[in-house]
Amino acid sequence: MIGGGFLLESTAVEDIFTPEDFTDEHLAVAKTTDEFFANEIAPHLEAIQHQEPGVAIRILKKSAELGLTAALVPEKFGGMELDLVSAMIIAEHLAKDASYSAWHGAHSGIGTLPVLLFGTEEQKQRYLPRLACAELVGAYCLSEPHAGSDALAARTRADLTPDGTHYILNGQKMWITNGGGADLFTVFAKVGGEHFTAFLVERAWPGVSTGAEEKKMGIKGSSTTAVYLDHVRVPVENVLGEIGRGHIIAFNILNLGRLKLGPGTVGGSKHVLQLSIGYAKERQAFGKKIAEFGMIQHKLAEMAVRTYAAESMAYRVTGMIQAKLLEPGTDVLKAAEEFAAECSYVKVFASETLDYVADEGVQIHGGYGFHQDYMVERAYRDSRINRIFEGTNEINRMLATGMLIKRAQRGRLGLVNAVKKLEGEVLNPAGETDVLTGAKKVALLCIGWAYKKYLTALEDQQEVLAGITDVAMNAFALECVELRAKKSKSAIAALYTQVFREQAMRAIEDAARTVLSACSEGDTLRANLAVLRRFTRRDSVDLIALRRQIAANLLEANRYIA
Repeated sequence: MIGGGFLLESTAVEDIFTPEDFTDEHLAVAKTTDEFFANEIAPHLEAIQHQEPGVAIRILKKSAELGLTAALVPEKFGGMELDLVSAMIIAEHLAKDASYSAWHGAHSGIGTLPVLLFGTEEQKQRYLPRLACAELVGAYCLSEPHAGSDALAARTRADLTPDGTHYILNGQKMWITNGGGADLFTVFAKVGGEHFTAFLVERAWPGVSTGAEEKKMGIKGSSTTAVYLDHVRVPVENVLGEIGRGHIIAFNILNLGRLKLGPGTVGGSKHVLQLSIGYAKERQAFGKKIAEFGMIQHKLAEMAVRTYAAESMAYRVTGMIQAKLLEPGTDVLKAAEEFAAECSYVKVFASETLDYVADEGVQIHGGYGFHQDYMVERAYRDSRINRIFEGTNEINRMLATGMLIKRAQRGRLGLVNAVKKLEGEVLNPAGETDVLTGAKKVALLCIGWAYKKYLTALEDQQEVLAGITDVAMNAFALECVELRAKKSKSAIAALYTQVFREQAMRAIEDAARTVLSACSEGDTLRANLAVLRRFTRRDSVDLIALRRQIAANLLEANRYIA
């Protein structure tokens, strides 16, 4: 199994991981997390939202007593030493409140993982047990006021003292989640102004300070501040990883963060859908429950279909990384790096799914959806940050295709041979192509023509790269949905698949048309569009009837079902 390999070959049903494969231990983790949310978080949601001092951190420490903050940390450092799936399940089941889940996710993810994955044995002994029990709250300092998405443009400096015992850090970090409550920061700075490097910095050290809480649109109960470093003396023992190799830490931690955003936004989508189902069954208009109206049923069905697709993608990629870990010499970072493109797909697709679900949730609630007394209003505001977190969706759209092309150039992904084979097929078509295979062929067609026109300058063609990603991402999503539905043999999953297949193919057609029009013209373009029509040919389905069936199932269950 290789990153991007889904484009080149078919996958067997038994080779994907889905929520239907959760073990008893996974289900127990989900139950424990749900109970913790109900008993310890839900009663304090308003206090968290208004940032009452100490409330979120107190809850974080209680969650640590159950091991929820340290699922991936080895037992010898005070953790639970669970698998990656368990960590994703925790993220999903804490997602009913985005503010608390930001505290928890930042601490257990980007606050702890740098030490776990890159720390020396001494650093792990010193910090991991205290992070695992939330004695120390972790934070991750990468963004800067002038750098934005270009992390390597950081201006924060680290200069070695004459005696060689310390680095002096000076600079400013922005948008630091947990900034107001963190005790340990992973700080990225340039040694000598050149060598991008990570450092472990304690709040207690002189020169470390944080700014006021940022006034945000959403996730208002989370802590987001600037972090200031004014001649901070950092012992050389607190260099994390190697000098000049900070980008390895930054980018690989982001891969896992992008993946984790998948289950997190899926959990949020399920919650909003449940709120919307409940409201639709209670609210009356024109003498009947609004749940009986076709347009409301359309919305509920679409919310569920997209949630199912995002869930299928997130847990499939989690399973791919988990399986990769079984290979000798592979750690979680190497495994996540292998599937970096797929992690970006999950991040983009799932975050945009939650945005859609939250928006439709507000619409179902009507005027009440615009009122702060209703949870869907908060969910709408909270959802927006996910398209910015862990690298904007625009950055991820460019990265995903760029990574696949670089892998092909290094001989790690057989895109070149696949594109050549496809060119031969275009000239000599043989037989019908099933819908999923056609979707993958469209991705290869777009990659081939884009590279043919732009060659090495393709990396500068942002719209083309993004268009190719939309084609490949939807092909991947479609495969995830179809394989999961076949595996589960669920009636509702079969309905989801029929609706999503049409959605995905329409998205693929639209994006591919844009890409091909940018990469060819005249008779060549007309020929390419004819090929596109051939590869996207499919039978029509009655989407109205399918959505009504889906909505009926959801309304009966009173929640999302798969």
